[in-house]
Parts: sequence; structure tokens; C-alpha cells
Amino acid sequence: MESNVVPTSLCVQLKRGVLEVKIQDTVLPAAELFGFAERRNPKRAFLFVSKVLGRHIPVRPAVMAASFDSLAAEIPDDLPGPVLVIGMAETAVGLGAGVHRAYSAKRNDCVYITSTRHPLGTELFARFEEEHSHASAHLIHLPTDPETRQRMLQARSLILVDDEASTGKTLINLYQALLDAGLQQLERVVTCVLTDWSAGAVGRAIGSRARSVSLLEGSYAFHEDPTAPLPDMPDVGAVSIGAWPLSPKGDWGRLGVRHVEDTLAPGLQVRPGEKVIVIGTSEFVWRPFLLAERLERAGADVHFSSTSRSPIALGHAIGHALSFSDNYGLGIPNFLYNVRPGQFDRVLLCSETPAPAVCAQLIEALGAEVIVDEH
Repeated sequence: MESNVVPTSLCVQLKRGVLEVKIQDTVLPAAELFGFAERRNPKRAFLFVSKVLGRHIPVRPAVMAASFDSLAAEIPDDLPGPVLVIGMAETAVGLGAGVHRAYSAKRNDCVYITSTRHPLGTELFARFEEEHSHASAHLIHLPTDPETRQRMLQARSLILVDDEASTGKTLINLYQALLDAGLQQLERVVTCVLTDWSAGAVGRAIGSRARSVSLLEGSYAFHEDPTAPLPDMPDVGAVSIGAWPLSPKGDWGRLGVRHVEDTLAPGLQVRPGEKVIVIGTSEFVWRPFLLAERLERAGADVHFSSTSRSPIALGHAIGHALSFSDNYGLGIPNFLYNVRPGQFDRVLLCSETPAPAVCAQLIEALGAEVIVDEH
């Protein structure tokens, strides 16, 4: 990454302390890449909120696609294959799919798989922990398709995709879990994040085979106020099959894919200039994103966002929040940030579970149309 900024310092006052950020290197101006928010999480008070991810802030699909392409362009072209790309649940599963799409346009030996918090009833390959998270456990399923499974198990290069790296510990945990599960032949490891605050931690842990790429590099220090009360964090850590179990058929990433077709609501029509938001649910974001891209190409004024199980306080980059029950039947709260009722002409709420599983109060509040993945 070529530097185009003089090192910059930013400070933000949060309820539990002061977050100080220093930016060393960036492809885009920092203000276009991220803002700040406060987690409702006793383990970590702060959150870097991406402005290009399409998770907590609605983003135009073309802006998201540009970030996929920019990140993929930073990844070396000469990685030995096969190449295994892994996106981190839940926040970066769409980012990972986008990076995979952009990078695999250069070569035909890439497999994409996501970590997940949703068991499918199929064989697991690995499990690892995101220790600071509101939902710390991640699962990696073993692909059921024989060719995809073989490519994964024979991978010589690994690309780990997340929205940001604060300390690098989660990426290191995943790498070690993959080694322990049997991926001993890995020759190259690339961590690929939008914003990297980890100060080279992955490279120090893994060694010379590792490389880190990002759209912004920096460092941070959080000066916590020891007298500040800790927040109550809702219990959102479920890793189990809910009342609405998922089918492995038509998988878009949890079981490994080489390509995902744009098949969601194929006959949907929009008017030129119509203000539309396409909303993914939890980890189900890639097919909804492909729908959003299609509607944008058709001339609509489209934004994309997604529901989340991440509990975030109002303030700073989070101007509005809706809370509702999850659509998997896990009995946990989900959230939608910065999408106000009446803000868009049309709200398309996309689900991989049947329509009755989607919270009726959320549908009513947004005046949403529910679009179900029929796979």
C-alpha cells in the first residue's frame, strides 16, 4: 500500500474512556472509511464502524464493490494455489465474498468459505474464538461437495478477510485452528482487512509466510475510565440450531463455494431513481448484495445494509437503532442500525429462513417486503 497521508491523530470521547487513533497509511481518506461507536460489551468499549462495509451504516452497492476491488488489488497475484479465502462471521461474510469475487477473477483455483455461528448439521472442520466479541465462538464447516472439499484441504495459500483487525488475535486464533485441523501445507497467509490497527501482530505470530493488506493502517490506544459503569450486554452468543434450521442446499458460503449466482427475486422491478434499501439478515448478505447490485444497475437509488447481533450504543456513528427478535428462532435480539422508518421508498428485507420467521414488528416498522431465498 502506497502512503498518501501524513500521520494523523484522532481522539473520541466515549462513555467509558477516550479512544486515541493514529493513522499511518491509507488508500482512502479516513473519514470515508470509518467512524466510531461504543459497544454494549464489558470486554471492549469501542468499535470502529465501517462506512464501506454495508453492515452498520447503509452504503451504495457500487461503493462496497469498489472496496472489494481495492482490497483484492492489494493481494499478491502470485500466491501458490489452491487459494482458500475465509470471511469472518458475521460482520465480514459479505466482505469476504466480495474480495473472493474480485480476486478469483484473476484465477480459477479459489474457494470461499465463511466462519459461522449457525450449525448446519454437517461435519465441522474447526472451531475458534473471537475473545473480545459479543459472540465469541466461530465454526468452520467442512465442504460437502467433494471437489470443493479437496481444494480446501489442499490449499497452499490462505486469505483471511475481516472488516478490521484491532489486535490481530482473532485472525491468529483462526490460523492456528486451521493448522490444528489439518491444513499443514499452507505456504502463504494473507490477512485482508479494511482497517488494520494491529501493528503487525499477525506477521510476528505467524512469521515470514504472512502478509497483511488493508485500506488503512494505524494504531490506537484506549484510555479507560475505571470509574465508568460497565454496560449490560444482551445474550447474543448462541451457537446452535434454532427453531428455523438452515438447509445446506443452495449454500452461499458456509460449506464452501467457488461462485454464487444472483438468484434472489429474479423478477423484481424498480423505477429509475426509486430510493430502495436492500437489507440482509445476520450472515445472509451475499445474495442480498447481488440483488442490490442488480437493482442499482437497473437505475434505482440503492443502499445496502444488514441486521446484526452486535449490540451497539446510540451515539457517534450510530444515529438510530431498531431491536427485534432474530429470524432463526434462537431467541436472541438482533439490531438494525441507521435505517429509519420512512427513509426509503422501498425496503427489501432478505431472509434465508421462511417469511414467518422474520419479526412481524420489524416488517411493520419498516413497511418492508420480505424476500426469501428459495434454495
